[in-house]
Amino acid sequence: MRTVIQRVTSCTLSIGGQEYSRIGYGLLLLLSFEEADTPEDREWLCSKITGLRIFDDSQGAMDLDIRDIGGEIMVVSQFTLHASTRKGNRPSYSKAARPDIAKPAYDAFIESLELSLGEKVATGQFGAHMEIALVNDGPVTIFIDSKNRE
Repeated sequence: MRTVIQRVTSCTLSIGGQEYSRIGYGLLLLLSFEEADTPEDREWLCSKITGLRIFDDSQGAMDLDIRDIGGEIMVVSQFTLHASTRKGNRPSYSKAARPDIAKPAYDAFIESLELSLGEKVATGQFGAHMEIALVNDGPVTIFIDSKNRE
């Protein structure tokens, strides 16, 4: 699994010109799956995300996690995070999981994240063309790959 995490002050997701989801202060997660992802990868990533201390404390140091601030999370499936640009200029997405594998993995990830967080998360619609408007706070943007646990 790969994710791009953005700390946001607000985020709105629209489908077909209609608002579908919205969050205030919190995290936008762009998430991609590969066929080799396991439930262990999912649990590790959920734990890592909910424990990331990337929110400012009263001294302005990034020392608080999403639960500490009562923040919100939006999760959006984005298979293009598994793009390979090794050959030529047209990205290959062969490493991204097929929809029949990625959709159940996306649903399971959301369920695990909600259990870890203790509340519902906003989502996109799997496979839909979505427009996302966000205000990145900081800016703080982090990339995590469950296969490369740095």
